[in-house]
Amino acid sequence: MPPAIELTNVTRRFGDITAVDDLTLTVPEGTITVLLGPNGAGKTTTVRLATGALGCDEGAIRVLGLDPIRDGDEVRSRSAVVPPKPALYDRLNGWDNLRFTADIFGADHAAILPAAERFGIDDALDLDVAGYSTGMRTRLALARAVLHDPQVLLLDEPTAGLDPESARAVLNLIRELAGKGRTIVLCTHLLHEAEGVADQVVLMGAGQARIVGSQEDLADRFVTNPAVIIDAEDRAALARLDAHQHVVSADWNGSVHVRLTHLDRLPDLVADLVAAGARLTRVEPDNPTLETLYFEMQRSLREGSRAPDDRPQALREVS
Repeated sequence: MPPAIELTNVTRRFGDITAVDDLTLTVPEGTITVLLGPNGAGKTTTVRLATGALGCDEGAIRVLGLDPIRDGDEVRSRSAVVPPKPALYDRLNGWDNLRFTADIFGADHAAILPAAERFGIDDALDLDVAGYSTGMRTRLALARAVLHDPQVLLLDEPTAGLDPESARAVLNLIRELAGKGRTIVLCTHLLHEAEGVADQVVLMGAGQARIVGSQEDLADRFVTNPAVIIDAEDRAALARLDAHQHVVSADWNGSVHVRLTHLDRLPDLVADLVAAGARLTRVEPDNPTLETLYFEMQRSLREGSRAPDDRPQALREVS
């Protein structure tokens, strides 16, 4: 199965500024890819290149096997994008904005109200969009994006300005579409939003995909000492945990958060605790959050201590 999005040695310049620099990135079909990185890392430019809103100066781009410039109409009919500041028709009301989009893509008008209700904008559809708040405009843009049931959905900071309920609706949408085999690309600065939903995490910097992998893969590569949470009926039985040969550190916070030399040593640790009389009530992984991984990856890049063969995954697959 060909990838949903494929950028090969893509460069895009704006005058003297190189926004995307020899970028090679593959987004597998039916997956959720999260683009992370500071402002200026090239995330938004990458999304605009994938939609055909921008052309590249060098390299090649394919979306669903198509050239987003040459085959722009077909790409747009099978994909949708929600930018940070969506362009809407301010002199029209919400209904007319959605009807216009439905007519362009041949979507059934019956899909309009359910899409608006999904994002809590249905009560404002009779109002002119010029009077919408930032959050209302984003919700309308999200409703507009799903009208034609796109195969590829690109979301650039989609929850900016949204209330918590609407932000949750966006995350539920992402999970729902992924469950239907759709492809999602999400750019966000809010790392907790991408927690647990990303099949592929891409750390971008200076217009390049610096590090690519699943959250589990990144945890293996960048978290030196894996952690587990341990608790017992009598916590006094855990008092000497930090003296165990396979324990790097033990932090008490009710239960004990234990960092090990290697996760393979956990069975030995549990056996030793039980042999010493501890009645364990809890032993579970203390998996690093995406926020923890983000700062570990950035630290690794700053220090130049990249993991072995720590090229972006797309490059490793090509070579």
